[in-house]
Amino acid sequence: MRLYTETTDGSTIETKETALVWNYQFADPDFGSCQAKELMEHLESVLTNDPVSVKTGQQLVEVKPQGVNKGLVAERLLTTMQEKGKLLDFILCVGDDRSDEDMFEVIMSAKDGPALSPVAEIFACTVGQKPSKAKYYLDDTAEIIRMLDGLAATDTTISDQTDSTATVPTKDLF
Repeated sequence: MRLYTETTDGSTIETKETALVWNYQFADPDFGSCQAKELMEHLESVLTNDPVSVKTGQQLVEVKPQGVNKGLVAERLLTTMQEKGKLLDFILCVGDDRSDEDMFEVIMSAKDGPALSPVAEIFACTVGQKPSKAKYYLDDTAEIIRMLDGLAATDTTISDQTDSTATVPTKDLF
């Protein structure tokens, strides 16, 4: 990754808690994409016998231990809440690249499971990426902010009402 960072202006290496990421967001798009493909092929061949996975995402190449993904984290959170006797009634899950797909799948499949209340609302939103396992699509961060503002306004409206079974039409959120 260092070699590719040195030869690709605008690229960086990011050390995350569970992954090593080569990011070419600020590089020339065509050259960065070409370099990413070459890096991906190189890493897959060099690391073929190691317990890691190599994936591409939105202007990045990521290396992480096999079996570690956001879906497992989502499952763990749902299980922990259930074990504590707290059934969730609202989930908002937003992501912007392929590494979020496992998380979307877990969140969406939890709808009929024991970790959620029977009236639970689930909003899985992908940002800028299609197709996705997420049900909703947002174009950019401005739309995320607009959605969150809508949710905040809706929360105030609901808490001001005396009827605790009030529902909010989702079309007003987006």
